Amino acid sequence: MSVKKALISVSDKTGLIPFARRLADAGVEIISTGGTAAMLKEAGIPVIGISEVTGFPEILDGRVKTLHPNIHSGLLAVRDNETHRQQLNDLQIETIDLVVVNLYPFKQTIAKPDVTFAEAIENIDIGGPTMLRAAAKNHQYVTVVVDAADYEQVAAEIEKEGDTSLDTRRRLAAKVFRHTAAYDALISRYLSEQVGDFLPESYTVTYEKAQDLRYGENPHQRAAFYREPLAAGASIARAEQLHGKELSYNNINDADAALAIVREFAEPAVVAVKHSNPCGVGIGADIREAYQKAYEADPVSIFGGIVAANRPVDRDTALLMKETFLEIILAPDFTEEALAVLTEKKNLRLLRIPALNESREAAQGFRIAPVAGGALVQEYDVKQLEDADIRVVTDKQPTADELAQLKFAWKVVKHVKSNAIVLARENMTIGVGAGQMNRVGAANIAIAQAGEKAKGAVLASDAFFPMPDTVEAAAKAGVTAIIQPGGSVRDQDSIDACNRHGIAMVFTGVRHFKH
Repeated sequence: MSVKKALISVSDKTGLIPFARRLADAGVEIISTGGTAAMLKEAGIPVIGISEVTGFPEILDGRVKTLHPNIHSGLLAVRDNETHRQQLNDLQIETIDLVVVNLYPFKQTIAKPDVTFAEAIENIDIGGPTMLRAAAKNHQYVTVVVDAADYEQVAAEIEKEGDTSLDTRRRLAAKVFRHTAAYDALISRYLSEQVGDFLPESYTVTYEKAQDLRYGENPHQRAAFYREPLAAGASIARAEQLHGKELSYNNINDADAALAIVREFAEPAVVAVKHSNPCGVGIGADIREAYQKAYEADPVSIFGGIVAANRPVDRDTALLMKETFLEIILAPDFTEEALAVLTEKKNLRLLRIPALNESREAAQGFRIAPVAGGALVQEYDVKQLEDADIRVVTDKQPTADELAQLKFAWKVVKHVKSNAIVLARENMTIGVGAGQMNRVGAANIAIAQAGEKAKGAVLASDAFFPMPDTVEAAAKAGVTAIIQPGGSVRDQDSIDACNRHGIAMVFTGVRHFKH
């Protein structure tokens, strides 16, 4: 076997001319179409037009050109099958040994903000995927290339041996089926969204590898980081790393959690996260004050944590941050003076997320949670307090300051693992109880952490109180106001307890479970 004839039709023409010239110099005849053929001819590379092979003109504005038996028979024929060889001979069809195809830029097309539906449809490739799949299926005999990164290896093997190795053809075939699957996944997602079918009978998604990771949550687990092809807005997938060691699996997971929380706030805010839970959150007149509050919220847990700021980090803030061991600092930007301070720490990772201060809009779309044998798919929890039906249910009304602190605590508790309780005062968290098996247990942890600061503080709960024990614990600690969803059949018990202790309580009607 040897590569004698190649079919080349590419949308992305990166590296095409040098690769095609090497093929031609190795004695490979090149069949091509449309703009690819014109480019090759202009470069002086001999080309056979697709119509010369099919005996049929390109028609329908190029929609039909390679969809022809003379092409697909030449791709799919089993070379050591006597019947196949005889049929090709009888029909005067020649085999095609190499296919080099990449597809219409559907992803780039739908990523444009002003794209029309008609434009998107026109950029769905039909002939390209068909040729790729045919060649990949018959990779025992046919080499198929979908990525310009593979041009060098393919050209080198043909120049040296006259053909590619079976191992190479098999690897390239697998790559093709990954590529066409991802391409189809984007198309199906786009069309499903256009008709409002967000949870269809078959849920297909695709991601593109951003980087290999040294390991996963633990050293014995393999891992990689993938990004959504159309990821937009502020996200870890679009972050620019300015300094520090390579991100780990746990770094990325925690940084994503920190980003989600800090985006809740319009005012200058800083969030410190450990193991996906906030250990300190503060807001202030500027980012330095916000960081100071986040640090003071829990100066023990912030050690080795991830810090997110929703304003650029300046030199004064950087000097404070430098005093503590942090794994990551992420922000919309860093001043040159701040970078000079923070880059003195060799391993500190600095992430710039430019869109972070442009909008408070949280992650949109659907979240996928794998389970054994399947997956759970749900919308992201983007419900804002502004959307809730807030009502005071106790005799005591919260003061203006208490209401402001309740709203602050509510934004934080939304992102704490359930069962969750957050205590806050003076625009900072002072106690966080996360991931407990019962609500009063979470409250006791948050109260213990707050200590004497609990007196005069407010309390937020991610879900309703099934009994008044949490209120009793809060009252004993000196809490003056509570915010919770309400909705328990025993709500009145908690309301009565608040009234006995002079605590104001607000119902939101919105639950924020986070498992």
